[in-house]
Amino acid sequence: MKVAIIFGSRSDTEKMKGAASALKEFNVEYKAFILSAHRVPEKLSETIKNIENEGYECIIAAAGLAAHLPGVIASHTVLPVIGVPIDAALGGMDSLLSIVQMPKSIPVATVGINNSYNAGMLAVQILSVKYPEIKGKLIEYRNNMKQKFISENEEGVEL
Repeated sequence: MKVAIIFGSRSDTEKMKGAASALKEFNVEYKAFILSAHRVPEKLSETIKNIENEGYECIIAAAGLAAHLPGVIASHTVLPVIGVPIDAALGGMDSLLSIVQMPKSIPVATVGINNSYNAGMLAVQILSVKYPEIKGKLIEYRNNMKQKFISENEEGVEL
């Protein structure tokens, strides 16, 4: 089970560490690439083909500004693509709308602005359909999350 993480600029590296963190928590192999839909379209296309041939099962793609990268990737593959809008201008709303408003039949699942951790978690959920060990870890993770929340809040709060 492998997930590719692709983002358009080295300056987005810190924002994409959340995706890697989520995947690591579930022992999901991943590889990250910096590629641009506009600056190196041929290299992007070649990398997508390699990703498919190497058995990757999901792609997390992040972009800011025009935010075409996730959609371009989705147009080149039938693998699930999870888009992460990056706040590069306009509070990231421009990126969010660019990623979420894909044409009919070329979907990109989209998470919140700069929320690469949720993209990693969505990739884990997608993989859990096929891999029982991931599903088990995900159920355990959710149960632990619930118990922690309850224990931290069961005494009420002082206002």
